Amino acid sequence: MAFFPFIQTMKIFRTLTLILFSVLAVHCVAQQSKQIPRDTSYNIPKVYSQIKKDYPYAIPVKDSLPAGLKGFRDLVYATLPNTPFGKRDLHLDIFRPKNETLLPALILVHGGGWRSGDKSMEVPLAQLIARAGFATIPIEYQLSLEAPYPAAVYNIKSAIRWIKAHAKTYGIDTNKIAISGTSAGGQLASLVGTTNGLAKFEGNQGETQTSSSVQAIIDIDGVISFVAPSSLNIERKPDSPDIAWLGGSYLQRPDLWKEASAGYWANEKTVPMLFLNSGFSRFHAGQDELTGSLKEWGIYHEVYQFNVKVHPFWLFHPWADETAGYISAFMKKVFK
Repeated sequence: MAFFPFIQTMKIFRTLTLILFSVLAVHCVAQQSKQIPRDTSYNIPKVYSQIKKDYPYAIPVKDSLPAGLKGFRDLVYATLPNTPFGKRDLHLDIFRPKNETLLPALILVHGGGWRSGDKSMEVPLAQLIARAGFATIPIEYQLSLEAPYPAAVYNIKSAIRWIKAHAKTYGIDTNKIAISGTSAGGQLASLVGTTNGLAKFEGNQGETQTSSSVQAIIDIDGVISFVAPSSLNIERKPDSPDIAWLGGSYLQRPDLWKEASAGYWANEKTVPMLFLNSGFSRFHAGQDELTGSLKEWGIYHEVYQFNVKVHPFWLFHPWADETAGYISAFMKKVFK
Protein backbone atom coordinates (compact mmCIF):
# COMPACT_ATOMS: atom_id res chain seq x y z
CA MET A 1 0.00 0.00 0.00
CA ALA A 2 2.92 2.38 0.81
CA PHE A 3 4.64 1.67 -2.54
CA PHE A 4 1.99 3.38 -4.71
CA PRO A 5 2.33 6.87 -3.05
CA PHE A 6 6.10 6.56 -3.42
CA ILE A 7 5.80 6.01 -7.19
CA GLN A 8 3.41 8.94 -7.49
CA THR A 9 5.81 11.13 -5.50
CA MET A 10 8.71 10.21 -7.81
CA LYS A 11 6.62 11.01 -10.89
CA ILE A 12 5.73 14.42 -9.47
CA PHE A 13 9.40 15.04 -8.58
CA ARG A 14 10.54 14.16 -12.12
CA THR A 15 7.86 16.41 -13.62
CA LEU A 16 8.87 19.36 -11.43
CA THR A 17 12.55 18.77 -12.27
CA LEU A 18 11.81 18.79 -16.00
CA ILE A 19 9.82 22.02 -15.62
CA LEU A 20 12.67 23.63 -13.66
CA PHE A 21 15.28 22.67 -16.25
CA SER A 22 13.02 23.93 -19.05
CA VAL A 23 12.61 27.28 -17.32
CA LEU A 24 16.37 27.56 -16.79
CA ALA A 25 17.06 26.66 -20.43
CA VAL A 26 14.61 29.29 -21.67
CA HIS A 27 16.22 31.85 -19.35
CA CYS A 28 19.72 31.01 -20.65
CA VAL A 29 18.60 31.29 -24.27
CA ALA A 30 16.93 34.61 -23.50
CA GLN A 31 20.15 35.87 -21.90
CA GLN A 32 22.21 34.76 -24.88
CA SER A 33 19.86 36.40 -27.38
CA LYS A 34 19.48 39.68 -25.48
CA GLN A 35 20.60 42.45 -27.81
CA ILE A 36 23.40 44.79 -26.83
CA PRO A 37 21.95 48.33 -26.83
CA ARG A 38 23.30 50.47 -29.67
CA ASP A 39 23.51 54.21 -30.10
CA THR A 40 23.98 54.95 -33.81
CA SER A 41 23.76 58.74 -33.51
CA TYR A 42 27.45 59.23 -34.36
CA ASN A 43 28.03 58.37 -38.01
CA ILE A 44 29.78 59.85 -41.04
CA PRO A 45 26.65 60.79 -43.07
CA LYS A 46 25.25 62.73 -40.13
CA VAL A 47 28.50 64.63 -39.52
CA TYR A 48 28.84 65.33 -43.25
CA SER A 49 25.35 66.83 -43.37
CA GLN A 50 26.32 69.12 -40.49
CA ILE A 51 29.54 70.46 -42.02
CA LYS A 52 29.04 70.46 -45.81
CA LYS A 53 27.50 73.95 -45.90
CA ASP A 54 30.54 75.56 -44.25
CA TYR A 55 33.05 73.15 -45.81
CA PRO A 56 31.74 72.21 -49.27
CA TYR A 57 35.16 70.89 -50.28
CA ALA A 58 35.12 68.22 -47.54
CA ILE A 59 34.82 64.67 -48.85
CA PRO A 60 34.08 61.67 -46.59
CA VAL A 61 36.93 59.17 -46.51
CA LYS A 62 35.86 55.73 -47.67
CA ASP A 63 36.89 52.22 -46.72
CA SER A 64 38.88 51.20 -49.80
CA LEU A 65 41.88 48.92 -49.43
CA PRO A 66 44.70 50.43 -51.52
CA ALA A 67 46.76 48.30 -53.87
CA GLY A 68 49.74 46.81 -52.11
CA LEU A 69 47.95 46.34 -48.80
CA LYS A 70 46.31 43.29 -47.28
CA GLY A 71 43.63 43.25 -44.64
CA PHE A 72 42.38 40.88 -41.96
CA ARG A 73 38.88 41.72 -40.75
CA ASP A 74 36.95 40.98 -37.57
CA LEU A 75 39.57 38.91 -35.80
CA VAL A 76 38.43 37.96 -32.28
CA TYR A 77 40.90 39.28 -29.71
CA ALA A 78 38.93 38.40 -26.57
CA THR A 79 35.79 36.51 -25.61
CA LEU A 80 33.90 37.65 -22.52
CA PRO A 81 31.98 34.56 -21.34
CA ASN A 82 29.53 36.09 -18.91
CA THR A 83 28.14 39.50 -19.78
CA PRO A 84 24.52 40.61 -19.24
CA PHE A 85 24.15 39.97 -22.99
CA GLY A 86 25.63 36.49 -23.01
CA LYS A 87 28.98 35.51 -24.47
CA ARG A 88 30.62 38.52 -26.09
CA ASP A 89 33.37 38.48 -28.74
CA LEU A 90 35.50 41.58 -29.25
CA HIS A 91 37.06 42.18 -32.67
CA LEU A 92 39.84 44.01 -34.44
CA ASP A 93 41.03 44.54 -38.02
CA ILE A 94 44.62 44.54 -39.29
CA PHE A 95 45.92 46.33 -42.41
CA ARG A 96 49.51 46.14 -43.59
CA PRO A 97 51.67 46.14 -46.73
CA LYS A 98 51.95 42.92 -48.69
CA ASN A 99 55.46 42.04 -47.60
CA GLU A 100 57.19 39.93 -44.98
CA THR A 101 58.78 42.83 -43.12
CA LEU A 102 58.35 43.11 -39.36
CA LEU A 103 56.50 46.41 -39.00
CA PRO A 104 55.73 48.99 -36.30
CA ALA A 105 52.03 48.94 -35.45
CA LEU A 106 49.39 51.56 -34.74
CA ILE A 107 46.24 50.72 -32.77
CA LEU A 108 43.27 52.97 -33.58
CA VAL A 109 40.47 53.60 -31.06
CA HIS A 110 37.26 55.16 -32.43
CA GLY A 111 35.32 58.03 -30.90
CA GLY A 112 31.64 58.64 -30.23
CA GLY A 113 31.32 59.91 -26.67
CA TRP A 114 32.08 56.46 -25.19
CA ARG A 115 28.57 55.36 -26.28
CA SER A 116 28.38 55.51 -30.08
CA GLY A 117 30.54 54.83 -33.14
CA ASP A 118 32.39 51.65 -34.08
CA LYS A 119 35.77 50.51 -35.37
CA SER A 120 34.71 50.81 -39.01
CA MET A 121 34.99 54.61 -38.64
CA GLU A 122 38.76 54.23 -38.10
CA VAL A 123 39.31 51.92 -41.07
CA PRO A 124 39.82 54.60 -43.79
CA LEU A 125 42.44 56.41 -41.67
CA ALA A 126 44.06 53.07 -40.84
CA GLN A 127 44.36 52.28 -44.55
CA LEU A 128 45.92 55.68 -45.31
CA ILE A 129 48.53 55.20 -42.59
CA ALA A 130 49.27 51.58 -43.55
CA ARG A 131 50.40 52.82 -46.98
CA ALA A 132 53.33 54.52 -45.23
CA GLY A 133 54.70 51.16 -44.09
CA PHE A 134 52.87 50.35 -40.86
CA ALA A 135 50.51 47.71 -39.54
CA THR A 136 47.34 49.52 -38.48
CA ILE A 137 44.74 48.01 -36.20
CA PRO A 138 41.25 49.49 -35.58
CA ILE A 139 39.69 47.85 -32.53
CA GLU A 140 36.23 47.32 -31.06
CA TYR A 141 35.50 48.04 -27.40
CA GLN A 142 32.48 48.01 -25.09
CA LEU A 143 30.52 51.27 -25.09
CA SER A 144 28.77 52.83 -22.10
CA LEU A 145 25.30 51.46 -22.89
CA GLU A 146 26.81 47.99 -22.62
CA ALA A 147 29.44 48.46 -19.92
CA PRO A 148 30.63 51.69 -18.27
CA TYR A 149 34.17 52.65 -17.27
CA PRO A 150 36.60 50.91 -16.88
CA ALA A 151 35.40 48.17 -19.27
CA ALA A 152 36.74 49.93 -22.39
CA VAL A 153 40.17 50.29 -20.79
CA TYR A 154 40.29 46.58 -19.99
CA ASN A 155 39.17 45.78 -23.56
CA ILE A 156 41.90 47.90 -25.15
CA LYS A 157 44.65 46.56 -22.89
CA SER A 158 43.45 43.06 -23.79
CA ALA A 159 43.65 43.92 -27.51
CA ILE A 160 47.26 45.07 -27.10
CA ARG A 161 48.19 41.83 -25.35
CA TRP A 162 46.52 39.81 -28.14
CA ILE A 163 48.41 41.76 -30.80
CA LYS A 164 51.71 41.02 -29.09
CA ALA A 165 50.84 37.35 -28.62
CA HIS A 166 50.06 37.04 -32.36
CA ALA A 167 52.76 39.39 -33.60
CA LYS A 168 54.63 36.76 -35.61
CA THR A 169 51.51 35.76 -37.51
CA TYR A 170 50.85 39.33 -38.66
CA GLY A 171 54.41 40.63 -38.92
CA ILE A 172 54.35 43.14 -36.04
CA ASP A 173 57.34 44.48 -34.13
CA THR A 174 56.26 44.25 -30.49
CA ASN A 175 58.82 46.86 -29.46
CA LYS A 176 57.25 49.46 -31.75
CA ILE A 177 53.56 49.72 -30.95
CA ALA A 178 51.73 53.05 -30.79
CA ILE A 179 48.15 53.68 -29.74
CA SER A 180 45.99 56.39 -31.24
CA GLY A 181 42.42 57.49 -30.71
CA THR A 182 39.95 60.05 -31.96
CA SER A 183 37.76 62.13 -29.61
CA ALA A 184 36.61 59.76 -26.83
CA GLY A 185 39.02 57.27 -28.39
CA GLY A 186 41.80 59.83 -27.95
CA GLN A 187 41.00 60.07 -24.26
CA LEU A 188 41.08 56.27 -24.04
CA ALA A 189 44.32 55.96 -26.00
CA SER A 190 46.00 58.53 -23.75
CA LEU A 191 44.78 56.82 -20.60
CA VAL A 192 45.85 53.38 -21.82
CA GLY A 193 49.29 54.70 -22.81
CA THR A 194 49.99 56.70 -19.65
CA THR A 195 49.05 53.71 -17.45
CA ASN A 196 51.67 51.38 -18.94
CA GLY A 197 52.49 48.71 -16.37
CA LEU A 198 49.80 49.64 -13.82
CA ALA A 199 48.05 46.44 -12.73
CA LYS A 200 44.78 48.13 -11.71
CA PHE A 201 44.04 49.01 -15.36
CA GLU A 202 44.86 45.60 -16.86
CA GLY A 203 41.75 43.54 -16.22
CA ASN A 204 41.83 39.79 -16.91
CA GLN A 205 40.30 39.52 -20.36
CA GLY A 206 41.66 37.38 -23.19
CA GLU A 207 45.40 36.92 -23.46
CA THR A 208 47.02 37.58 -20.07
CA GLN A 209 50.61 36.40 -20.49
CA THR A 210 51.96 39.39 -22.43
CA SER A 211 52.47 43.07 -21.63
CA SER A 212 49.98 45.74 -22.66
CA SER A 213 52.57 48.53 -22.69
CA VAL A 214 52.85 50.76 -25.76
CA GLN A 215 55.76 52.89 -26.95
CA ALA A 216 53.94 56.00 -28.24
CA ILE A 217 50.58 57.77 -27.88
CA ILE A 218 48.62 59.78 -30.46
CA ASP A 219 45.70 61.79 -29.13
CA ILE A 220 43.38 63.23 -31.80
CA ASP A 221 41.02 65.74 -30.19
CA GLY A 222 40.63 63.70 -27.01
CA VAL A 223 40.35 65.10 -23.48
CA ILE A 224 43.46 64.65 -21.34
CA SER A 225 41.92 65.58 -18.00
CA PHE A 226 38.29 65.45 -16.93
CA VAL A 227 39.16 67.54 -13.89
CA ALA A 228 40.86 70.39 -15.76
CA PRO A 229 38.95 73.70 -15.44
CA SER A 230 38.13 73.75 -19.16
CA SER A 231 36.41 70.39 -18.69
CA LEU A 232 34.71 70.95 -15.35
CA ASN A 233 33.37 74.34 -16.44
CA ILE A 234 31.36 72.84 -19.31
CA GLU A 235 27.62 72.87 -18.60
CA ARG A 236 26.37 69.30 -18.71
CA LYS A 237 23.01 67.56 -18.78
CA PRO A 238 22.42 64.61 -16.43
CA ASP A 239 22.78 62.20 -19.37
CA SER A 240 25.98 63.79 -20.69
CA PRO A 241 28.23 61.15 -22.33
CA ASP A 242 31.05 61.50 -19.79
CA ILE A 243 28.61 61.38 -16.86
CA ALA A 244 26.99 58.25 -18.28
CA TRP A 245 30.35 56.58 -18.91
CA LEU A 246 31.88 57.45 -15.54
CA GLY A 247 28.78 56.54 -13.56
CA GLY A 248 27.96 59.98 -12.23
CA SER A 249 28.86 63.65 -12.26
CA TYR A 250 32.12 65.04 -10.88
CA LEU A 251 30.37 65.81 -7.58
CA GLN A 252 29.07 62.24 -7.41
CA ARG A 253 32.24 60.41 -8.53
CA PRO A 254 35.29 62.70 -8.24
CA ASP A 255 37.46 59.61 -7.76
CA LEU A 256 36.61 58.20 -11.20
CA TRP A 257 36.84 61.57 -12.95
CA LYS A 258 40.41 61.83 -11.68
CA GLU A 259 41.25 58.16 -12.25
CA ALA A 260 40.10 58.28 -15.91
CA SER A 261 42.26 61.35 -16.64
CA ALA A 262 45.46 60.51 -18.50
CA GLY A 263 47.15 63.67 -17.20
CA TYR A 264 46.90 62.32 -13.65
CA TRP A 265 49.05 59.28 -14.52
CA ALA A 266 51.69 60.94 -16.72
CA ASN A 267 55.21 60.97 -15.29
CA GLU A 268 58.89 60.99 -16.25
CA LYS A 269 58.48 57.54 -17.88
CA THR A 270 55.60 58.56 -20.15
CA VAL A 271 56.17 57.62 -23.79
CA PRO A 272 56.36 60.14 -26.70
CA MET A 273 53.05 61.79 -27.56
CA LEU A 274 51.48 63.46 -30.60
CA PHE A 275 48.47 65.76 -30.24
CA LEU A 276 46.27 66.65 -33.22
CA ASN A 277 43.66 69.28 -32.39
CA SER A 278 40.55 70.71 -34.00
CA GLY A 279 39.45 74.31 -33.61
CA PHE A 280 37.34 73.42 -30.55
CA SER A 281 39.41 73.97 -27.40
CA ARG A 282 37.07 72.00 -25.10
CA PHE A 283 38.40 68.75 -26.57
CA HIS A 284 41.91 69.60 -25.39
CA ALA A 285 41.17 69.94 -21.67
CA GLY A 286 44.32 69.27 -19.69
CA GLN A 287 46.59 69.21 -22.73
CA ASP A 288 48.52 72.41 -21.99
CA GLU A 289 49.33 71.21 -18.48
CA LEU A 290 50.50 67.84 -19.79
CA THR A 291 52.66 69.23 -22.60
CA GLY A 292 54.26 71.57 -20.08
CA SER A 293 55.20 68.57 -17.96
CA LEU A 294 56.42 66.58 -20.98
CA LYS A 295 58.71 69.46 -21.88
CA GLU A 296 60.04 69.62 -18.32
CA TRP A 297 60.66 65.87 -18.32
CA GLY A 298 62.39 65.95 -21.71
CA ILE A 299 59.81 63.64 -23.33
CA TYR A 300 59.41 64.06 -27.07
CA HIS A 301 56.04 65.41 -28.15
CA GLU A 302 54.40 67.28 -31.01
CA VAL A 303 51.24 69.40 -31.22
CA TYR A 304 49.40 70.38 -34.42
CA GLN A 305 46.24 72.43 -34.77
CA PHE A 306 43.68 72.07 -37.57
CA ASN A 307 42.10 75.51 -37.79
CA VAL A 308 38.64 74.27 -38.72
CA LYS A 309 35.46 74.08 -36.68
CA VAL A 310 35.07 70.38 -37.43
CA HIS A 311 35.58 68.09 -34.49
CA PRO A 312 35.87 64.76 -36.42
CA PHE A 313 38.11 66.25 -39.12
CA TRP A 314 39.89 62.89 -39.57
CA LEU A 315 36.77 61.48 -41.25
CA PHE A 316 37.10 63.78 -44.28
CA HIS A 317 39.52 64.74 -47.02
CA PRO A 318 41.64 66.86 -47.04
CA TRP A 319 42.14 66.66 -43.26
CA ALA A 320 42.33 62.87 -43.16
CA ASP A 321 45.32 62.97 -45.52
CA GLU A 322 47.05 65.56 -43.32
CA THR A 323 46.23 63.53 -40.22
CA ALA A 324 47.74 60.40 -41.76
CA GLY A 325 50.80 62.42 -42.75
CA TYR A 326 51.38 63.80 -39.26
CA ILE A 327 50.93 60.37 -37.68
CA SER A 328 53.21 58.60 -40.17
CA ALA A 329 55.96 61.21 -39.75
CA PHE A 330 55.72 61.05 -35.96
CA MET A 331 55.93 57.25 -35.89
CA LYS A 332 58.92 57.26 -38.21
CA LYS A 333 60.69 59.64 -35.84
CA VAL A 334 60.02 57.74 -32.63
CA PHE A 335 60.47 54.28 -34.18
CA LYS A 336 63.49 54.98 -36.37
